[in-house]
Parts: sequence; C-alpha cells; structure tokens
Amino acid sequence: MKILVVGSGGREHALCWKIRQSPLVKTLYCAPGNPGTARCATNVPIRAGDLEQLAAFAREQRVDLTVVGPEAPLCAGIADRFARDRLLLAGPDAAGARLEGSKAFAKQFMQRHGIPTARSAVFEDVEAAVGYIDAHPEALVVKADGLAAGKGVFVCGDPEEARGAARQILARDSAFGEAGRRVVIEERVLGEEASFIALSDGERLCALAGSQDHKAVLDGDRGPNTGGMGAYSPAPVLAGLEERVRREVIEPTIRGMAAEGAPYRGVVYAGLMIGERGELSVLEFNCRLGDPETQPLMVRLHGDLVPYLLGVAEGKLPQEPLGWDPRPAVCVVLAAAGYPGPVRTGDSISGICQAEQDVVVFHAGTAERGHELVTAGGRVLGVTALGEDLRTARARAYAAAERISWEGMHYRRDIGSRGLRSS
Repeated sequence: MKILVVGSGGREHALCWKIRQSPLVKTLYCAPGNPGTARCATNVPIRAGDLEQLAAFAREQRVDLTVVGPEAPLCAGIADRFARDRLLLAGPDAAGARLEGSKAFAKQFMQRHGIPTARSAVFEDVEAAVGYIDAHPEALVVKADGLAAGKGVFVCGDPEEARGAARQILARDSAFGEAGRRVVIEERVLGEEASFIALSDGERLCALAGSQDHKAVLDGDRGPNTGGMGAYSPAPVLAGLEERVRREVIEPTIRGMAAEGAPYRGVVYAGLMIGERGELSVLEFNCRLGDPETQPLMVRLHGDLVPYLLGVAEGKLPQEPLGWDPRPAVCVVLAAAGYPGPVRTGDSISGICQAEQDVVVFHAGTAERGHELVTAGGRVLGVTALGEDLRTARARAYAAAERISWEGMHYRRDIGSRGLRSS
C-alpha cells in the first residue's frame, strides 16, 4: 500500500512511526512532515491546508489511503474533496467534523441526543454574554466557538475573570479571529479529566486505550491552556468506566450523527470530566487523534494499525479489538521559549541522540538548518517512554528529557502525577 499522512506535528510523527511498522505498507508519505517524519516517511512539501494540492498528489501517486492528523483540514472538508476523486481517506467529512469545529454545534448536538454535558449558552454579543455570567455565577468556563489550537478555553476562577474572557474572545480585534465570532459559556464541572478515543466506520466502533493529557502550561494545572504539555496512558481514572463511556457517550454520538444525515467515519475523541462518584460530563469533542495523547498510545499499541485506518475509510472496521501493551507510557512535551504565547524559533537543539537510548522522541516543532536541528514551533519535541509501571515510565521520560536542551526550553515536571495518585 501507499499511505499519505497529512500534518507536521508530534501526532503525525507518532502515526508515521507506527504505520511504517505495518507489513502492508510499501510507501509512506507525510505532507508536509518534519525532520522526525523524514526518518520513517518521505516528506512532501504540501501544506496540510492545501486540499487541492493534497488531492492532486494522492491522485498522481496512486495513494491507497490518506490519514489526516490535524483538525483544520478535516473541518475545511478534506474528506469531501478526496471523496470527489474517489480517494480513500480516514477522517470525517466536514459535516461530521463540526463536532470539533463548532463548540456551539457540539453542545446543542449533545443536548439533542441526551449525551451528558454541562449546562451552557451561546452568545455573539458581548453584553448578552456578560449578562448571562452575572445571572449564572457558576458559569465559569468560557470557550471560543471555533478552532483555536487548544487555546480558546478559559477556566475561570470567578465571574469577573469569566466576564474578561468573554470580552477577550468577542472583541472586534480578537486574536481568535473567526473562531471568536461566538462564545460558549458553560457551568464549570469538577473532577478529573480524561480522553476517550475511538475509531468509527459510521456504524461500528473500536475503542483505543484510555489516556489523559495536561493542558495548562505550568505544574499543578496553572497558567494558560496550551495544545497539550504531556500525556500518559492508560488513565487510572477511566478504569471500570470504559463500557459506560462507550454506551452513554460514544455510541449515542455515532447514532446521532447518522440520524442527522452525517454518518461519522473517523476518529471520535471525547474529552471527559469524571466526578468523584463516577459522574460523566463531556467537555469537548475532537474529530481526530489527540496530540500529545497519540504519542503514548502509539508506543503502547500492539499489532498493525493500518487495517483499522483502512476499515474506517472503507466503512468496514475489523471485528477484533486492538491490542495494547499492559505497560504504561508517558509523553513529556518540551516547549520553546514563550509558549503558549509568541515563541522564539531557530534555537539549536542538542542531546536527542543520547535521549533516544531509552525512549522515543517524537518531533513536533523542529526544522533543519544545514546539519543542525533547530526549534520551529511552540511544542518542539515529545519524549515518550514505556515502563513496568507509571512511576518507572515517568522516570524514564524525565531522565531522557534532561539530556535534551536548547535556550529557553521548558516543560512540566508533573506529567502523570494524577495517575500516580489514582493508582
């Protein structure tokens, strides 16, 4: 088979790393890729958002299957564009991708189909939004409606902070642009977050192992939200709840999308809040694999992923469940100076070869400058380690991270700590 992976981050490097291991794969491309994907695939200089060029490349190279990593091309309709040329693609069409592309749509969809989620309201007018917060002091989570690279969610400590977040998102000169035309304001629910990810062929489901990521930039879940500072799998908080999540969240989602005329073929990712007594609440849906959750998941995954990706695209998921290494895996994201705000790029990276003796280092925001590897984004590397237990996996990941350096590098020191408390 010839497979094309679309994207350039750590998730795409992890996908290429796993897909390359399949005996079914003869040729693997990544567009546009990064220096890490170049080690296991042929990088193609086409932007992930250039749907026409991607479709043309897939036609010309007779690509058998395209796998899309990031959400933006899915929300822009890459699956619809490929379908016009009868090209197989593992990912939902634009109608299905609205689950991630519009938080307002997702909340209203959940309400229609009885999927547990916090009470919320949607606004386009600043004063109406502020008035709602005044009348609902428990409404302390404020979200930009559209895609904001994981940075459009504000979990506020009090109503005044919530009012400020609403004003920031809906401001005429908002940094959120089109994503900030509407704001979703919802009640804050307490508990522990976890990620439940499944593959869907439109009818059947295949669940992946549970995982948990860390969104805030600083230890102790402090500071602004990022696209993710690290993740680990499995997530102890999900132990014993998997079937319930499938029954109460994932299956109603797939049935609901089909009932609304948008059969869902792709990855369905439910970001969950789990209360002290096992209460479930869906915080968000994503239409793709999580980043950085994909990194520990791919390291733990036994067997061949390709038949499952092909099954998603063809509407014929294999009956057998995926197999998983029982050992936990931890991914620690190493970020550039300034992240999640404006970042400095071009800093020289050292120590990766030494770090890779015990772990897998997935590239995200890297570039080559001559024979030198340099930073080229906010999240630069994902250091991912297996261990006999979570404590050992964490120790290996952090020991490897300490071997890597560049000016301004920073990372959280508490990835997986919630899992240690729960296990």
